Amino acid sequence: MIHLKRVYEAPSRGDGARFLVERLWPRGIRKQELIMEAWQKDAGPSVPLRKWFSHDAAKWDGFRKKYFIELDAHPEAWERLCDSAGRGPVTLLYSSHDQEHNNAVALKEYLEQKLARRRIRADQPLARD
Repeated sequence: MIHLKRVYEAPSRGDGARFLVERLWPRGIRKQELIMEAWQKDAGPSVPLRKWFSHDAAKWDGFRKKYFIELDAHPEAWERLCDSAGRGPVTLLYSSHDQEHNNAVALKEYLEQKLARRRIRADQPLARD
C-alpha cells in the first residue's frame, strides 16, 4: 500500500517506510528533523519538467505523461520505492500545497502500475521446455 503525506504532517504508525520524493528540499524543515527512510531526489521530476508544470492543474495530464516517460528512462530512481511497497506500507512525502496535482500523486499512480505488473508476472506459471 502506498500512502501520500505532506512533509509537514507528523509521522504516524501506518506510514511504513517514508520517502521524500521531491527534487528540492522542502522549505522550513531541517534535514535532521525529518523522519524518513531516504530522500529519493531522483524520483522527483526533472527541473525543466517541474518548471514547465509549475503546479498548473490545466497541465496535469501532460505533466503525468512527461513524468512517466522520465521515470521509464530512470528505473534506478524509483525501484527502491517499488521494492519497499512490495514488502509493506510506504509513504511518499511531498511539499506541494496542491494535494491532487503534484509529483507524489503521479508517482504513486506510476508505482501502483508497476506493482500490478509485477504481481501479474509473479502469478503466471513458468513456461516448460
